[in-house]
Amino acid sequence: MSSFDSPWPKITPEQSSSPAPRAAFPPVPARARREVYLVDKPGAPQSQIRIGSVGVARSTPDFFPLQVANTLLGGSFSSRLNMNLREKHGYTYGASSSFDMRTEPGPFTAGAGVQTDKTSEALKEFFSELEGILRTVPADELARTKSYLSLRFPGGFETTGDISRRLEEVIVYRLRDDYLPGYVRNIDRITSADVQQVAEKYIQPDRMAVVVVGDRKVIEPGIRTLNLGPLNFLTLDEVFGRQD
Repeated sequence: MSSFDSPWPKITPEQSSSPAPRAAFPPVPARARREVYLVDKPGAPQSQIRIGSVGVARSTPDFFPLQVANTLLGGSFSSRLNMNLREKHGYTYGASSSFDMRTEPGPFTAGAGVQTDKTSEALKEFFSELEGILRTVPADELARTKSYLSLRFPGGFETTGDISRRLEEVIVYRLRDDYLPGYVRNIDRITSADVQQVAEKYIQPDRMAVVVVGDRKVIEPGIRTLNLGPLNFLTLDEVFGRQD
């Protein structure tokens, strides 16, 4: 083989232009109720909280209002979750939320690592914000959030690597040709009603799974008082498999 010979099979123009077939995944049924899964880690100095449900695919027509809704809720440092749990109460170094959008629906999650003795208080504030995002967003908060998204958008094109990742997103998810040129314009069009509509559709606090990893003997009594839903108990061995 010469230095110019490729070890890979040659691809014809017809092959290169044909989209690769995608595996079909069965739809995941929505949860009927909220449940709590407490994973015991004796002596843990913090509790790790994750609250979530099945989210949406990247192809969703609600992409832009969801960007605004999640940024308001937990997608930036000045989001409601972070300002509440970190800045106001000091329960955590940071709280956030995200929609992990893939070719198929990915997870929606909200979470933080919190002080062990403030686990139940933190959970209470999480659900206060998850329920609060379902209500009308004040005009000034909406304007700040849209400005944040619009002003940070150009930063995603600073290097050739940044540009390639943006183009990769367009190709992988088969986005419209006007997605990148129209991003800021589409964000600017989002109204408070749009945010409330997608929040009500995709963020359903009473149907989420709540996973807490921490010292059960310390945190269980406080979690029980919140009455979030049925409690399920797991050990680390049950989660990861016994390591002999």
